[in-house]
Amino acid sequence: MNTRDLEAFLAVVETGSIVAAAARLHLTQSGLSRRIQSLEEQLGVALLDRQSKPLKPTAAGRDTYEHGRRVLRVLDDLKTELATDGAIAGEFRLGITPYLSEIAMTAPLDRLRGGFPDLALCVTTGWPDQLIERLRRGEIDTAAFCLPEAAAPPDDLAAHAFDLQPLVVVVPQACALRSSVTLQALAAYPWIINPDGCGFRSVLRRRLGEERLPLRVGVEALSSDLRLSLVARGAGITLATPAALAASPVRRALRTVTVRDFAPRVRAFVVHRPPAGRLAKPIACFEAALKAALAAPAAAKRRAAAR
Repeated sequence: MNTRDLEAFLAVVETGSIVAAAARLHLTQSGLSRRIQSLEEQLGVALLDRQSKPLKPTAAGRDTYEHGRRVLRVLDDLKTELATDGAIAGEFRLGITPYLSEIAMTAPLDRLRGGFPDLALCVTTGWPDQLIERLRRGEIDTAAFCLPEAAAPPDDLAAHAFDLQPLVVVVPQACALRSSVTLQALAAYPWIINPDGCGFRSVLRRRLGEERLPLRVGVEALSSDLRLSLVARGAGITLATPAALAASPVRRALRTVTVRDFAPRVRAFVVHRPPAGRLAKPIACFEAALKAALAAPAAAKRRAAAR
């Protein structure tokens, strides 16, 4: 069996189209179609339902995809093991949720580049549901995202969980709100929050809905630094982690309020499809560096309190 034929089939399943798969593999559409046909002839079964749009695998095609993915991963592992310098090479495709991107794209990526100089990093951002879907389609190798306390990644993915982090309500230093308030007291203020798809926003919307209170969105902004800056300028209030607040350059213009009937927490995860294969060490390196980066503000706060 030609592994290039197998590679072509996997690309079609993951992209849902001959056009997209051909572009991914830098082939002509006719060249890619011939590879799929060759694989079908070797196996003696139809692998794609050509009447569906986007293209979907048949039952035999789904089995072939799962086996084929494992075969190609084993071959990658073998190449790495036999490399004369033992270096881990190839692509490492990371998907990161916007909240974690500002932390993950600094020290953790520097650690990866330093530890695996022959690994080509490709980083994209997206919400948890989007990243999970991209993992399943094989478009990324690893994802890092946050989920509300009660949620967890799907069982078919390998997930490494971090410690729970509280979310705090951040207001301008000069805001008239007391230091301890209810959700009702916050209803008059516009929220500066991530767009739909964000776990922070879903937690807030659900809790406000339970109290039959509206979610007044003043500004949608992806960057936590931008959200905190807007709060400092009096544009509204926001949710943030203590780590993000501690790292903000405008933190002196901000303060937190305790909400007596709202104490949300989120958990960060690093997730990948099993088996990790040749990427096991880079994934572990990224996970350790991200965990250290997330814990750094809390550790610094404890050291300062101990002085």
